[in-house]
Amino acid sequence: MQYLRDAPRFLFFTGKGGVGKTSVACATAVELATRDHRVLLVSTDPASNLGQVFGITIGNRITEIASVPGLAALEIDPVQATDAYRERIIEPVRGVLPEVEISAIMESLSGSCTTEIASFDEFTQLLTDDALYGGYDHVIFDTAPTGHTIRLLQLPGSWTEFLTSGGDASCLGPLAGLDKHRATYAAAVDALTDSTRTRLILVARPQPSALKEIERTFAELAAIGMSAGFVVINGVLPARAGDEPIALAVRSREVAAMASMPAAIADLPRDVLELKTGNVVGLDALRTFFAQDSWPTVQANAVEIGDGSDAPLVALVDEIERDGHGLVMCMGKGGVGKTTIAAAVALALAVRGHEVLLTTTDPAAHLTDTLGAVVNGLTVSRIDPDSALQQYRAHVLATKGNDLDEEGRAALAEDLMSPCTAEVAVFNQFSRAVHDSRRKFVVMDTAPTGHTLLLLDAAGSYHREIARQMGAANMGYTTPLMRLQDPEQTKIIIITLAETTPVLEAIALQDDLERAGIHPWAWVVNDSIAAAHPESAFLRTRARNEVAQLAQVRALADRVAVVPLLPEEPTGPARLSALTHGIPQPA
Repeated sequence: MQYLRDAPRFLFFTGKGGVGKTSVACATAVELATRDHRVLLVSTDPASNLGQVFGITIGNRITEIASVPGLAALEIDPVQATDAYRERIIEPVRGVLPEVEISAIMESLSGSCTTEIASFDEFTQLLTDDALYGGYDHVIFDTAPTGHTIRLLQLPGSWTEFLTSGGDASCLGPLAGLDKHRATYAAAVDALTDSTRTRLILVARPQPSALKEIERTFAELAAIGMSAGFVVINGVLPARAGDEPIALAVRSREVAAMASMPAAIADLPRDVLELKTGNVVGLDALRTFFAQDSWPTVQANAVEIGDGSDAPLVALVDEIERDGHGLVMCMGKGGVGKTTIAAAVALALAVRGHEVLLTTTDPAAHLTDTLGAVVNGLTVSRIDPDSALQQYRAHVLATKGNDLDEEGRAALAEDLMSPCTAEVAVFNQFSRAVHDSRRKFVVMDTAPTGHTLLLLDAAGSYHREIARQMGAANMGYTTPLMRLQDPEQTKIIIITLAETTPVLEAIALQDDLERAGIHPWAWVVNDSIAAAHPESAFLRTRARNEVAQLAQVRALADRVAVVPLLPEEPTGPARLSALTHGIPQPA
């Protein structure tokens, strides 16, 4: 592996969701540990699955991997990080300040901004605190999907700039010591931009969207000085997958994608990893990850996947249409096809004569590429963080700042430069889209799980604040969270693949939603090899591995649709329409 040659202290694995970042990062950690290096493997993904890969519980503490001497792991859990962060700020003033002031501090630290800062605070410590982490030769970051990661890696510079200009922020804590923050964030910037200490590994599948995503990521991170980039193309279909039509079609589109790799990343050092017959879970799989796949295949007849209870995707559209309007949210792990399913559902509703808004909360935003054409009745939009931030700042200055004097407006404008304002701005536009679903269909392609859960956390914080204010005034109210909880107004569709990790993460997502009072309406299992009825031993082995995952989904979901792996990527109106009008199955 080229990216492992003279590996520096910090290795960042990033890329579009679902490309195998966790598998590559975990296998890298095991490989370096077997070379007698001390390694700390860290997940910055709010929906981390490191523990699932190693088969142990990790969580928000450094955990030694007993089966791999020299390797430890840590999952930065937003909830636990926030609790610990809040406690560090409150503990010194307990018994010193009156309870009413402590309550006010707690209130200022209860929003989604504090959740982000708490996770970011742990992240900067990993880069700068040698007293805690200096004993590790390598710190490997398995990051969240790219939009979330770009923001995380840009934050040290953003906060340094904000604090240097004299800004203040309640989410940093009233007694937190801004000079200390300035020094820590500046040191984090130095670490990230030093190519002798930090290396960026851009992981992609051999697909145009995934390659375009790492091109965008590399450009944005190079702009802040992270220019030491390596490319890993993961999951390339091997020759031993056979020459049946589905294999030939997939291999052909993979070759074409790699041949037309975006120019900005085409010249970066590149490693190519073949698709395995099984899921990369467990130590044995990690230890052999970089070797040629020698796992056994099965010589089996066509794999039976159905029990008669699955509905075609068109049946889900039929049910959605009956209400005449409403919010449809496609949620799940990155790379499972949320954008494809959301676009197919929105297109089907528009073709049937309904007014439809198809929007995305994903910073990566591939809706336009997937849809590929203008469709009557269908409006496509994106909740863009930069645009949302500009609009929000302008709105606040025009309203709250309208009656302020020049000094007051200047102070307000400075407060609005805080990096926290971006989270508030995005939630503001998200709320508007939820509100629009009262009179038309709004189909939302959400960001990968972790980023979406943070957005829902913002909805919960807002709901609690409105309930406190309106409850005291004895006034009626409806918040975005209440609309999300109402099955008459919102239908949550969980998208997954028939693979161990995506299904486990989808189950965890459903549990998180249930705790927030939101019950998923349906599940869609996308890109099923078994549903494509393959012929080769390699693909039938992959298909056989799907059966247990499909059974698990059926046991949990009210409704299930299974979409087969297709010879051509479902982009453009014709192919998307085929998803909701019955897909011809190979004989």
